[in-house]
Amino acid sequence: MRRLISVLAPLALILVAACSSAPAAPAGLVHHTGSNRAATTFSDWPMWHHDARHTGHVAHPAASPLHRAWSADLGNAVYGEPLVVGTTLIAATEGNDVVGLNAATGHRRWSTSLGTPQPRSGLPCGDIDPLGITGTPAYDRATGSVFVVAETDGGHHTLWALDAATGQKRWHRNLDVLPERNRSAEQQRSALLVENGRVVVTFGGLAGDCDNYVGYVTSTSTSGAGRTFHYEVPTAREAGMWATGGPILGPNGHVYAASGNGAELNGRWDKSDSVTELSPTRLHRLSVFAPATWRDDNQQDLDLGSSSPASVPGVHRIVIAGKRGTVYLLRQHFHGVGSDVAELDGCTAFGGPAVAGRTVLMPCLGEHQIRALHVGAHGMHWVWSAGGLYSSPVVAGSRVYVADRDSGDLVVLRLRNGSVVQRINAGSLTHFPSSVVDGGFVFVPTLTGVTAFRG
Repeated sequence: MRRLISVLAPLALILVAACSSAPAAPAGLVHHTGSNRAATTFSDWPMWHHDARHTGHVAHPAASPLHRAWSADLGNAVYGEPLVVGTTLIAATEGNDVVGLNAATGHRRWSTSLGTPQPRSGLPCGDIDPLGITGTPAYDRATGSVFVVAETDGGHHTLWALDAATGQKRWHRNLDVLPERNRSAEQQRSALLVENGRVVVTFGGLAGDCDNYVGYVTSTSTSGAGRTFHYEVPTAREAGMWATGGPILGPNGHVYAASGNGAELNGRWDKSDSVTELSPTRLHRLSVFAPATWRDDNQQDLDLGSSSPASVPGVHRIVIAGKRGTVYLLRQHFHGVGSDVAELDGCTAFGGPAVAGRTVLMPCLGEHQIRALHVGAHGMHWVWSAGGLYSSPVVAGSRVYVADRDSGDLVVLRLRNGSVVQRINAGSLTHFPSSVVDGGFVFVPTLTGVTAFRG
């Protein structure tokens, strides 16, 4: 389940070099490059791509044209999307710092350290140094807590609950629940999901697929009480659940998580290279889908789990694509290998899609494209493609926002046809980047912190 197919490996090396050699500016430094209006109304952006379905879709775009409003240097890379809670922007770094900023100005309100991050030198493989908080945190309105998973020196993975208003630590829970596995070979890269009073977290391996790891999911109460339930893919090793977008909540209240290629190459299907439907609390396996090509996928590292699934409630369907370049249309309850409704070629997907009605914006990063897919109950077809882009898109009103990793630009597209409205530089970006649109602002995580734009 190597992160990228071989044609993209040079790009990954460039990114690693950028991560290790970027100059460190003073943490918390804020640069203002334009005026901020006094009256700004924010609505919460509580988790990756805004909601539990991870649609990445909100009603109101930022005004055009965009101008840089501020940039905050947080001292380390921000791989996950920032969150918006009230008027506070919350960002988590690979240095294991969680920071609350004034969303309108970038000024720091609070900062909490969650321990010493894991240095790359102490890992069996990998491409992030240091390795701290990689997955996008999630906010729970009922408890007022922000949840993050921090990796600390020694390969420990800890779920923390913080007070969203102050950053104060509330409780923590060890998520290294598979003692027979090498915890230092596990990586928590995917976005967290909050649903029905539970925090759902998925795990995969490091870049390089080294050592004894396996894809697994945990479910913990948002109160911190009770036991942590888990589900692990029943394969000898691999089948990592590592896609940036992470698990999603379906309209039926069930959790859907994608996994990568597993260890089985010739025998019976080991439930890897799949999308798994899970019960929301105890994570009982309800159904699983895998492509008919699962053996070949496993042999060639063409895992399905390089992107997260998308739910299209209007037609009661799930859409998923992975490294093979095939998009699969699925029912909400699966029936095993080859049980898709339809297939469509044309998208080697990494990251996570956005959903606006029956249109799914696919992150076809193998082709360096964002592609608009129209989804019906029995089939799919491509509507438009926007080339030269490497990102997980989000949709706000009639606009699509793409934080392009290769150029460092925030690119604004028209939803109707994919044409470019504007490009504006955000700085050096992390792998599989995304952005947040709220309160007339667009927030982009970078290799050093966060850059904010507004119209």
